[in-house]
Amino acid sequence: MAEIITRCAIIGGGPAGYTAAIYASRANLAPLLIEGMQPGGQLTTTTEVENFPGYPQGISGPEMMEEFRLQAQRFGTDIRLGVVTSVDFSSRPFRLTLDNGDIIVAKTVIIATGASARYLGLPDEQKYMGMGVSACATCDGFFYRNRTVAVVGGGDTACEEAVYLASLAKQVYLIVRKPALRASKVMQERVFNTPNIKVLFNCNTAGLYGEEVVEGARLIERKGEAEERSFDLPIDGFFLAIGHTPNTTLFQGKLDMDGNGYIKVESPSTRTSVPGVFAAGDVCDPSYQQAVNAAAAGCRAAMDADRFLIED
Repeated sequence: MAEIITRCAIIGGGPAGYTAAIYASRANLAPLLIEGMQPGGQLTTTTEVENFPGYPQGISGPEMMEEFRLQAQRFGTDIRLGVVTSVDFSSRPFRLTLDNGDIIVAKTVIIATGASARYLGLPDEQKYMGMGVSACATCDGFFYRNRTVAVVGGGDTACEEAVYLASLAKQVYLIVRKPALRASKVMQERVFNTPNIKVLFNCNTAGLYGEEVVEGARLIERKGEAEERSFDLPIDGFFLAIGHTPNTTLFQGKLDMDGNGYIKVESPSTRTSVPGVFAAGDVCDPSYQQAVNAAAAGCRAAMDADRFLIED
């Protein structure tokens, strides 16, 4: 077991974490970044990124995150594989315990652990991930221009994604397991007033099929009822819109959070309820959840940490 001292510890290695590392390194904070269980974050599950500035031809998610990582290392960031298993924010310097037993002693901490998209739990979701299955219409909708797609969910997020996809796709099916939408009235009206959106109520997804990419979904209508029936729905893309879960279990009871578990920050800064602890990216952003926004927040978090140390 080793004890490692740093002026700035960054938890998480997605767009927010790596950008925070770039800025913190250039500010001579000599940051230490712990990448966590999914180095690169959610973008590592995205095949092609075309909406991040600076990549006119597009770039794969894993490749872009590797470039972020290399840039952070270029400026001197100490990047370590590992998982933070516990944190002590009760006094400064803060103490972070890693899964290998090492202790990180940090004057400031930037949390960039992101959020995880919720899935239905079907084996087919992983089989076709990036090959027709997506949890981000804004990220991947462009690839389905003039094609047929399905969105799963009945809340505001699902309706927003269905309307967005309807502007690109030929046909959008909204698969809703209940007999009604739970979205706001405004969003419901937008869905029902969009000609190329068809809502499939009382339907559950049993699986997906296709040779190498998604070619359709297997649905069960009125599951468990006398009128139950199964049918195949030919589609080219399958979008999950049943929400995200912020990766904040580690910080429960230690930082203020909203009702959904997102870390509260003193916007427009990235300050949390504990002085010296900052949060950036999807871990504190239930609204936008885009890589470019996370990267911008990582920049702000590093600048906030630098100012905190100067003023401390």
